[in-house]
Amino acid sequence: MKNRGEQQERNKVVQQTENREAIKLARALRRKGINDARVLAAVEKVPRHLFIDEKLSAYAYHDRPLPIEKGQTISQPFTVAFQTQLLKLQPGEKVLEIGTGSGYQAAILCEMGVEVYSIERYHLLYQTAKETLNKLGYHPNLYHGDGFEGLPEHAPFDKILLTAAPEEVPEKLLQQLKIGGWLVGPLGGRMGQKMTKIERISEEKFRKTLHGDFIFVPMQEGTEK
Repeated sequence: MKNRGEQQERNKVVQQTENREAIKLARALRRKGINDARVLAAVEKVPRHLFIDEKLSAYAYHDRPLPIEKGQTISQPFTVAFQTQLLKLQPGEKVLEIGTGSGYQAAILCEMGVEVYSIERYHLLYQTAKETLNKLGYHPNLYHGDGFEGLPEHAPFDKILLTAAPEEVPEKLLQQLKIGGWLVGPLGGRMGQKMTKIERISEEKFRKTLHGDFIFVPMQEGTEK
């Protein structure tokens, strides 16, 4: 049995190893085209291993998606960084995330210095993410609710991020964007989606640009336990 001093030393070594792994991951993402220094710094700081099942911790800093509860996934780090980079976040902006999932993306957003609102349809994921984020000192505004409805009571938002794929963006979400703001998310069916950026030009006018092929879990209406 290890004494307290040995256990503390072991924990310190483990943490240092995980920090090194996060730094290696950020470097790998840079090689893949992520060039926003603030995004890369956030990837280095957020402990991804704490957002997944311990049994999968060996893969925490691999650039791959991993399963979480309720048949959902924690996105591949490249995808998280790519979407965050597309948002072009400025400190103090108000950002709505649709699909809290594990809470990892919300933590990245918090590290970017924005005001985070995040909604999750599964109560179990909402609760787990809330506990993990609070434990790490992140305090986004989390809600259990239907992502298709957004959070009209807190609109308008500077940016909106989708972490699951609807076939088309719900009109209610577009109406919660500020003029001059934009939404980033995957659009399309189960066989694959296009990463899409939709900028709100005026009250009624929107501009859409496409940014590559991705595969996400489908965005579903309603809420569940």
